[in-house]
Amino acid sequence: MMGQAAASNPRPGSHPGSGMVDPAALMKIRSMELRARAIVHGFWKGIHRSPYHGFSAEFTEYRQYTYGDDPRTIDWRVYARSDRFYIKRFQDETNLRCHLLIDHSRSMGYGSGSYTKAQYAGTLAATLAYFLFTQGDAVGLATFDTEIRQYMPPRNRPSYLRRLILALEAQPHGRATDLGPPLQRLAQMLTRRGLVVLISDLLASIDRLERDLGYLAAGGHDVVLFQILDPTELSFDFDAPALFRDIESERDIYVDPSAAQRGYQRLLSKHLAQTKSICQTRGVDYHLFATDRPFDLALLDFLQHRMRLRKQVRRVASPGSGGRT
Repeated sequence: MMGQAAASNPRPGSHPGSGMVDPAALMKIRSMELRARAIVHGFWKGIHRSPYHGFSAEFTEYRQYTYGDDPRTIDWRVYARSDRFYIKRFQDETNLRCHLLIDHSRSMGYGSGSYTKAQYAGTLAATLAYFLFTQGDAVGLATFDTEIRQYMPPRNRPSYLRRLILALEAQPHGRATDLGPPLQRLAQMLTRRGLVVLISDLLASIDRLERDLGYLAAGGHDVVLFQILDPTELSFDFDAPALFRDIESERDIYVDPSAAQRGYQRLLSKHLAQTKSICQTRGVDYHLFATDRPFDLALLDFLQHRMRLRKQVRRVASPGSGGRT
């Protein structure tokens, strides 16, 4: 059903004065690829002007150039700013393999404003894909409802990025959401450990969510979950009684918001709390996002997760292993 809210879960909205671009303004850019590019480039510019400036250097792992290093690894833009030679150690790492798993069920087609959850989720996925491609990582895509509908294995080629983003622009048509079969099938398909980014509104029963996420956890995959909800699904602040249509079942339900809001928010709060708890149990990095929240914040959360993971890998790696685990 379309509406969901949370009284005890503050709505994750935009941050006034942060300088981040309102998603509604970005969505006016018709090309999803241009949107993704604008978000990533604007994000890095903002990082260098913000208190997170050191975060950028830590993520890309710059170190000062020393005699014997390959001059081709010098970052000339950093040199232009600092008048010092730095290289990116990041280039020496084993490239990441990332799978974007995107919910294309009908409930993702809801939007109370000028764009839908599916359009927000697609732009978020395109942003992550664009960023990872620029870092030399391989990115793949799987769209699903009750099963995987489209699968693109991880690749890193400019033409492949355009194909992937084109697939993300497709409208959701699946009648319902069922994470079980898609996650189980994906776990069977993935023969190497990697990163799985799951983007969904999770408007379905979560009774089996722990088991479903376990399919990926058992394979040793790093999983990040972005739960995407429309602001009205979080607040349920409608003014007058009306007929509400369940997008997935197509049933019409008469609802008086003033009478239903409190119970609705209580149920949603429970749903979100259980989802977060399950993710913590399974070691899944969980983020709740309203569709009016700047994409920059999602990218920041994602990069901070990558940094934490990298530090954990370094701690468990043996001194004589000669590389990453």
